[in-house]
Amino acid sequence: MKLIAGLGNPGAEYARSRHNAGWMIADAFAEKFRIDIRRHEKDALTGTGRVAGGSVMVAKPQTYMNNSGDVVKLLTDAYVESVQDLIIVTDDVDLPLGKLRIRERGSAGTHNGMRSVVASLASESFPRLRCGVRGANYAEVGRLRDYVLDDFEDSELPIVSGSIERAVDALVLFARGDLKRAMNAFNRDPDSDSDSETPETS
Repeated sequence: MKLIAGLGNPGAEYARSRHNAGWMIADAFAEKFRIDIRRHEKDALTGTGRVAGGSVMVAKPQTYMNNSGDVVKLLTDAYVESVQDLIIVTDDVDLPLGKLRIRERGSAGTHNGMRSVVASLASESFPRLRCGVRGANYAEVGRLRDYVLDDFEDSELPIVSGSIERAVDALVLFARGDLKRAMNAFNRDPDSDSDSETPETS
């Protein structure tokens, strides 16, 4: 089984915030493949389905972002053979809006949710998909916490929608066991993706 864990914050006030991009992507993936992610277990909402010929679980930890790691650890221990079968999906304010970055491993950087996952798993050797949320209105002198907890601006939503669609396509490749292909196809500027192959979904 492959485990897709989208990070976010529970509560209606955060539903459309930049910090919840991981949840938005998880929801979009689940909707595309008709995976019902309403099962409550291990402080998460989960659901399973068949994608690209294999079994996939989509999970949304229901703790706040800073405590995501314990939930991810419980799900990983229960459902996957290796952390290589796990992918963490999260926002990243260090990336411009619309950009995706997929990596096989890496440090947590400045993201508190990723820091929690790294600490709980005691490993940096798991895949991650980061979605850029830094818009043109980002101010280096402003409070980072306030910025990521704000909703996307209306003018940004078409870019956000496009990045979510691309992230879902990338996750199909992960589900198929082809992370390197996902990295090659989606670790580039969105404008250059027009000639990239859309993964099959069957």
